[in-house]
Amino acid sequence: MHVIIVGGGIGGLTAALMLHRRGIKATVFEQSSAIREVGVGINTLPHAIAELEQLGLLPALDSVGVRTRELIYMNRYGQTVWREPRGTYAGFKVPQFSIHRGRLQKVIADAVVERLGPDAVRTGRRLLGFIEDEGGVTAHFADSRYGADGETIRGDVLVGADGIHSVVRARYFPNQGSPKWQGVRMWRGAIDWPQFLDGESMIIAGGMQAKLVLYPIGRGERPDTRLTNWVVNVRLGDPDRPPPKETWSTQGRLEDVLPFARRFTVPGVDVEGLVKATPQFWEYPMCDRDPLPRWTHGRVSLLGDAAHPMYPVGSNGASQAILDARCLADCLAKAEHPRHGLAMYEAERLPKTAEIVAINRQGGPERVIDAVEALAPNGFDDVERVLNYARREAIVKSYAGAAGFALQQLNRKAG
Repeated sequence: MHVIIVGGGIGGLTAALMLHRRGIKATVFEQSSAIREVGVGINTLPHAIAELEQLGLLPALDSVGVRTRELIYMNRYGQTVWREPRGTYAGFKVPQFSIHRGRLQKVIADAVVERLGPDAVRTGRRLLGFIEDEGGVTAHFADSRYGADGETIRGDVLVGADGIHSVVRARYFPNQGSPKWQGVRMWRGAIDWPQFLDGESMIIAGGMQAKLVLYPIGRGERPDTRLTNWVVNVRLGDPDRPPPKETWSTQGRLEDVLPFARRFTVPGVDVEGLVKATPQFWEYPMCDRDPLPRWTHGRVSLLGDAAHPMYPVGSNGASQAILDARCLADCLAKAEHPRHGLAMYEAERLPKTAEIVAINRQGGPERVIDAVEALAPNGFDDVERVLNYARREAIVKSYAGAAGFALQQLNRKAG
């Protein structure tokens, strides 16, 4: 079997490794001219890290990321709403990683090239179209770097892992329209900065109307600093209007984000100074898409953001793409026919990811902050008197169960 993968992001590259491990040939076609370390920070949860650990990538991840020790939810005044240990500190067999998206992608890409060979990842290839017949799929790619003819390749299966603006998805859903937007603008940056807390923990302050996210994603230039990721989210726009163009390349302006950053107080962190010191950061709308009725069409299916783009709450976007990759490889490996394998993959993953898309629109586990802020908008003296522990725990833990990374779920699977 030969699988053509359109898109060289985290999901597509992980799928190539998973397929190779099961004896299935895979070739990745990426539109960009190279696999570059772009983007800023993300968190990858233990259920996804367990899959990467099975691929032997844990040492490489440790060399570029941070094992997350604790997660703290706060209101915008810096008062703690909820805190919990994460990863191995919470009893999981593998860590949660806070990591630069580009560095995670490069770790996986390097493994693909090393194990599958240099021709397994073909950059500068833009998908023009594909034709499916009874015997396979023929895909046509243009050379996006030089405008040359590109190439034509034939495989047994084609997987669209080409992101929220997926060309493969648009082939089957041409009238899908723009991504969905609830009016939230995001500014994201990363800079070497004095460590806060223990240098391994993350803070999320504020709910869906206005939120600040802080966490370290790598070693700093000095022992007392960390490469620190920050995010400011603010609901500014009309959610009934189409979003501005969703792109990673729009540079943010200090005069736009600074008034919102000043709204947040976080103990031990100079939020205004952090944002001002960041020489370059990015702005874009927070978007997702409605869940699809189906991903699979014969020998063609979708994976990652092409299948289920979701709001970046709950640290789950990249993690779900990695789980997609594992499931896809397992289903194709045990199926009697590629069509059967893709159908099994869809049946397993589509309902689970659709549920997460819906929960993330409500704030995911972070809606515990919204719940407290709704009852105590001006802060509190004792969070227990606002919303007791059991009710806060129910909000946070129900998300972990739905997303598949509750401790008992993973321990049962490991056992």
